Amino acid sequence: MQCEKCGAPLEPKLVSCPECGAPVPQNIEGFENTMEFQTELRNIVVQHTPRAVANKTRFIGLLNDHIPDYDKERRLLINMYKMGVFKLMLEDKNHEIGIMKAKNFMIADLFLAENAAEFVTACFTYLLGWPYESSLKILPDGEDAQTDDEETTKKGPININEKIFTPRAAFRYRLSGNITIPEGFTKLEAFCFDKFGSLRTIQLPSTLLAIGEYAFSSCKRLRGLDLPEGLRIIKQGAFSQCAKLVVVKIPSGVLEIEDSTFSFCSSLEVIDIPDTVSSIGAEAFSGCDKLRKLFLPESIKFIDANAFSYCPNLVIHCIENSYVHKYCLVNGIQFNLVSSAAEYELD
Repeated sequence: MQCEKCGAPLEPKLVSCPECGAPVPQNIEGFENTMEFQTELRNIVVQHTPRAVANKTRFIGLLNDHIPDYDKERRLLINMYKMGVFKLMLEDKNHEIGIMKAKNFMIADLFLAENAAEFVTACFTYLLGWPYESSLKILPDGEDAQTDDEETTKKGPININEKIFTPRAAFRYRLSGNITIPEGFTKLEAFCFDKFGSLRTIQLPSTLLAIGEYAFSSCKRLRGLDLPEGLRIIKQGAFSQCAKLVVVKIPSGVLEIEDSTFSFCSSLEVIDIPDTVSSIGAEAFSGCDKLRKLFLPESIKFIDANAFSYCPNLVIHCIENSYVHKYCLVNGIQFNLVSSAAEYELD
């Protein structure tokens, strides 16, 4: 394989060309024709200049001309372009943050399967000339870049809206202290249990994939909460003002902690954040005044400046020179450097 920009020989496992820095093409699991799309996208830029990409009508026409085959993949790229994914990548000067926001948008807001989101990301970053290595990259020897444990969560589309638990269904539990939601439900709709003052514990189904906006907001007595392992999305303000909530473990697979998710959870002492999380939104933990120490993994590439406002006793444990370390330095937040999450647990 040769670099399309400078002609230098390339090893498939490289992320960028060692001669000119151009990205190395890659195939994505479930999209074994990704490299063909990347080549044609690059041809569009070379033959028609980058201005063609900025013009929506022209770019879509060129996609149809250059990639007449593979209707499913072409429609996916066109739909994501129309939905603003390409534009979202360009909004931040930091490429990593732009990519992270675009992926989160596709998965959390557009409910795209992860491998489909990776295909779109790999194509658009290649079009922009940005080196990017997907976690679902197909390696030359046929081995996936992901681990065996991750495989079951990466494959196939996720139908979050398959069975929705609505506020109307929740209403009959209005005065209950302990609630069990039956298996099979995949999403809790926004404001489902908002202001349920009697709620103390809730058993969520193992099938649950998404918790909607403000689903448990102002549940003043909620103490017991076990989030299912399959959960992928926790929307804005989902647990805001849950004043009795003490311990929360966020499952591996959740990508983002959105704005105000745990704001003013005044009793929150322990929060376990997995290394799948890449961003923490505005006031996500604002007013959690009992939160004293927290480990934030290297996977995090964006934290809003006010994410931890009014957390006077907080010490963030982080890896040296990580984004989190620099965030703490810039925002004057107390921190403690550790070499790994395991070291934090032993602390």
